[in-house]
Amino acid sequence: MNNIDDVVRVQFGVDGVAEVVLTRPTKLNVVNLRMRDALIEAFAAVRDFPDLGALVLRAEGAHFSAGADISEFGNAESVFEARRIRWDRDPWYLLWSLPIPKVVALHGYALGSGLEMALLCDLRIAAYGTKVGLPETKLGMLPAAGGTRSITAWVPPSKAIPFIMAGEAIDAAAARDLGLIDEVLPEGVDVDDAAMAYARRLAALPRAAVRAALSASKAAHELPLREGLVAERRLAYLTGQFNYD
Repeated sequence: MNNIDDVVRVQFGVDGVAEVVLTRPTKLNVVNLRMRDALIEAFAAVRDFPDLGALVLRAEGAHFSAGADISEFGNAESVFEARRIRWDRDPWYLLWSLPIPKVVALHGYALGSGLEMALLCDLRIAAYGTKVGLPETKLGMLPAAGGTRSITAWVPPSKAIPFIMAGEAIDAAAARDLGLIDEVLPEGVDVDDAAMAYARRLAALPRAAVRAALSASKAAHELPLREGLVAERRLAYLTGQFNYD
């Protein structure tokens, strides 16, 4: 177990499951620069840890995350300095590119950067009563922690674009119907336990095959069809699944 700057905790289990836990509950787990730096450190530790089977991303307190810490907005010396800091401290692509399945446990509010983190994971499980949304447009901003791109990995643009523009929060059932959430738990069921159970099932599978399947699935989304098929065949070859066609 490792606490990073008191805002993020990393744990590595003997079952091959890593946990990254947001630990700023008195501030609704909003993402400030300290937490961004801690998340970079945490995700890098997960990336570099040998032979992991899955990751669970979860949070302490009443809410997963209410988004970015807007109290820090405007504190940089200039717009250019703010942009430089944002690019230099970018945990989002690091999370997306982790080569293992990522299961996120959502509860309470998952807004702005909180929802964007979830969209960079591979499976989103929500507790009963969870609210999700991208409120940035109401604040005159853009959901720029990957939100405008990652959402279309799960939701067709015809539904994603109105959701982004409106900036409204919706409940877990509506989010599931939209495609933002994979599973909504019944009232009283612990979302952290459910996420961990799912991650352990994934970690018990042949890990090279699971990693290859994840990589091929991402290639299918990110690459043109022909290049995606080539990537899939290459990954099948690397896992010993030869194809002589």
